[in-house]
Amino acid sequence: MSMTDIAPAPSRLRYIWNATLRAFNTNKTSWVGLVIFVIVVFLAIFAPIVTPLDPLEQNILQKLKPPSAEYIMGTDGFGRDIASRLTHGARISLIIGLASTVLAMVIGSAIGMLAGWKGGRTDILIMQAMDVLLAFPSLILGLIIVAMLGPSMMNIIIAIAMTSIPPFARIARAPTIAMKEREFVDACRALGFSDMRIVAGHILPNILPEILVMGSLWLANAIRTEASLAFIGLSVKPPTPTWGGMIREGFENILDSAWLVIAPSAAILIVIFALNLLGDGLRDAIDPKLKGES
Repeated sequence: MSMTDIAPAPSRLRYIWNATLRAFNTNKTSWVGLVIFVIVVFLAIFAPIVTPLDPLEQNILQKLKPPSAEYIMGTDGFGRDIASRLTHGARISLIIGLASTVLAMVIGSAIGMLAGWKGGRTDILIMQAMDVLLAFPSLILGLIIVAMLGPSMMNIIIAIAMTSIPPFARIARAPTIAMKEREFVDACRALGFSDMRIVAGHILPNILPEILVMGSLWLANAIRTEASLAFIGLSVKPPTPTWGGMIREGFENILDSAWLVIAPSAAILIVIFALNLLGDGLRDAIDPKLKGES
């Protein structure tokens, strides 16, 4: 047995990269999702340049103005520019979504790999705990955690991450169980490698693509959950703009000023749609059987 059998991770990652490019070129909609998401990230980063009006500045004389040349998306009930609040709100949604997804990915994957590697009673106890968390709908569990901790950006990130840990634990556990029976793991053990070195250095790189695919798909769920919590008043405190908060604020005038709700709702829809397209392309690259290839 050669050393390449013991450390297959680099070639595996190169294969995934090439397969991803092939899958994206085959499934053109994946590029659409990637481009849309990059544009949203660009608008969020350069929000002060793209929409120079202050998203917090109130002008009661300009309240509930319809879309015009001056206010391309209109103004809200306090005379604040909807476009500025939308781009600045994208920062909040993306920061919370990305941070909570990465946190859940790290913790959930570690828990899943621990369960899969140890097996036996440890595996049973860990997965039963994950099943208990899965018994709660993600929005309800997030609502309970935020209500206990209080509405703030950090608490929102923790709450959404807690709801996302079980899926990542499940997605990491199954391939870990399969990987630990492979010959290169036996070779690593024969060479005296520690469990930590085997799991972190050899198993993790092989299952990382599946985890990243799950992350791209779960990011959309995190953004949706944050918007839902903001809609019921359990996100970052006003007047900080959030997409869910903008929908809640505009709901009172939805019949007379529909643009208050249409703009943030469309933003949430577009981002979730783009992430799902992107996730589909990554999934096709990881497992070609899902798109009918053998």
